[in-house]
Amino acid sequence: MLPADLLALACGGLVGFSLALIGGGGSILATPMLLYVVGLPDPHLAIGTSAVAVGANAWANLIPHARAGHVRWPAALAFAAAGVLGAFAGSTLGKRVDGHHLLVLFAVLMLVVAVLMLRGRRNGAENRYPKPRLFPRLGATGFGAGALAGFFGIGGGFLIVPGLIFASGMEIIAAVGSSLVAVGAFASTTAINYATSGLVDWRVAALFVAGGIVGGWLGARLARRLARTRGALNLVFALAIVAVAVYMLVRNLHF
Repeated sequence: MLPADLLALACGGLVGFSLALIGGGGSILATPMLLYVVGLPDPHLAIGTSAVAVGANAWANLIPHARAGHVRWPAALAFAAAGVLGAFAGSTLGKRVDGHHLLVLFAVLMLVVAVLMLRGRRNGAENRYPKPRLFPRLGATGFGAGALAGFFGIGGGFLIVPGLIFASGMEIIAAVGSSLVAVGAFASTTAINYATSGLVDWRVAALFVAGGIVGGWLGARLARRLARTRGALNLVFALAIVAVAVYMLVRNLHF
């Protein structure tokens, strides 16, 4: 196995571990890791490859949430259906943006994610079966979240979870479970769009997914034991995102 393959496995493991341990925001590091650690040569190639890995992990993680009854299917499907259109539009636009400019915008997004992680999530009220009047709001919010997720090639869980709570009022555990439907749909749409342009490294994506499965399993096992220190872990991870974002800005801004 080549050194780059080992790096892809390790980076996938780290992203999967962080996602299982602290939740949303973990996948935001996938693209910079593929660029600066694994060594993919092009920002668009890294984004397309990241989208494949994020989508695969989302579909895999959806299964236990669905079995536990944490997915509110009417709201999740309405949100995802509108968001797929947004993800296609966003990813089509993202492919046309200069790679360095896209990375600068990506770094700014990372700073926003770090702030949201530090603020934490607000809960909503239980609403298993949204009333028909809520579906336009779900559709509009889903389209916006999908467009951003597609443009940057991310899962967008940090946008989708609060978006579902805002649009339907569901409780947070249901929003987390339901968000995986949208994350999987958005990332898959982005991955297909990038793949049609030859912007996916399938070998690296497969290794990244394999590492993510192992890392996710380890993170899930440790999550309960480290529940009391989750706030501290969230802080450390948010600061790591800030550090990577600053590095990306320095690398891609030309003063």
